[in-house]
Formats: sequence, C-alpha cells, structure tokens
Amino acid sequence: MSASESQDTENILLRLRRIEGQVRGLQHMIEERRTCEEIITQLMAVRAALDQVGFAAMQKYMAECVPDASEEARANLRRAMELLLKLSR
Repeated sequence: MSASESQDTENILLRLRRIEGQVRGLQHMIEERRTCEEIITQLMAVRAALDQVGFAAMQKYMAECVPDASEEARANLRRAMELLLKLSR
C-alpha cells in the first residue's frame, strides 16, 4: 500500500470515527427527549457524513482499479460520482 493509499484509508477511518461519535450523540439526544427538529437535523448531518465516506471510498477504489487512467479521465469519473451523490440526496 502506497503512502497515498494509506493516507486515504486513514482519512476514511477518521471520518467513520467522527460519524460514530455523531451517532452516539444522536442516541443521547433521543434519550434526553430533544426536539424532533434537533434530532432530524443531526440525522441529516450523519447521513451527509456517510455519503461523504462513500464518496471517499469510491475515489480510493477508482484509483486502485483504474491506476492507468489519465487525469482527465479521473476528473470525469470524480465529477460523475459527485453528480450521483447529489442525485441521491
């Protein structure tokens, strides 16, 4: 695994740890009977964070599976993924 791949993996794991903390916070919010608006806002934040982890994982996968792609091809794939992410919201 190259230094870049290792950094990508660490970045994904860091994001997942943050999400884990957000979910624990969400559990506490529910136990504390916080308002629906606060809970829904936090749920939306967790969902967006998970989407970003999925995006980062796909970028890592793309780099590993298409190592010989030109920068232009990678940029096009990255843009397509961004559009798919927007569409899924």
